[in-house]
Amino acid sequence: MSVQEEFDSWAESGKDRGMEDRHWHTAKHALARMPVEAGDRILDLGTGSGYALRALRDTHDTGRSVGLDGSAEMAHNARAYTDDPSIGFLQGDFHHLPFADDSFDHVWSMEAFYYAQEPIAVLEELRRVLRPGGTFYCAVNYFEESVHTHEWQDSISIEMLRWDRGQYREAFRTAGFAVAEQDTIPDEEVEIPPAEAFPTEQWESREAMVDRYRTWGTLLTVGVA
Repeated sequence: MSVQEEFDSWAESGKDRGMEDRHWHTAKHALARMPVEAGDRILDLGTGSGYALRALRDTHDTGRSVGLDGSAEMAHNARAYTDDPSIGFLQGDFHHLPFADDSFDHVWSMEAFYYAQEPIAVLEELRRVLRPGGTFYCAVNYFEESVHTHEWQDSISIEMLRWDRGQYREAFRTAGFAVAEQDTIPDEEVEIPPAEAFPTEQWESREAMVDRYRTWGTLLTVGVA
């Protein structure tokens, strides 16, 4: 199954509606760090339900922005969820972005970059469409150090990229980005039951759940064009 087919099925089944709830605990902290000014143009790579662009529009009065997703159904649904003519959505290939050079001031991506089949090519495309000095905020929960997310690969039919923090930094630099920041943002909002409540349906131990949410959470890597 292709990336488009996988996520078309997610959108058709309504799984896209839960994206904001699942990601917002850490996404809001990463979004708050972006140096966005009024009128800035934003690209959301792997936009899903489009929640990030709506949030940036509400908080920063961003300019014309685009959410791109590999799934046509995801883009279709995001458009239906968004009542703002300044935000557009389209289906497209991460590896061949349908935008001119220097089209955007910032790029945001949450839980999408690891689906890239040729990640360096995607980073080079992002570098191309960003203006000089523009930023790429790349947020992922699935990465090498977060061992309790590794099993996610077993539940999805497409290959996921599992890099460690050093590999992210190296790849950004290879593609022409300066790495301005790299950090892990803990999820402080997911409730973790007391030790005597374990094992649960999803977790063998409280330590495993703490490691997933409080120790690692979301890996944020920030590149500057």
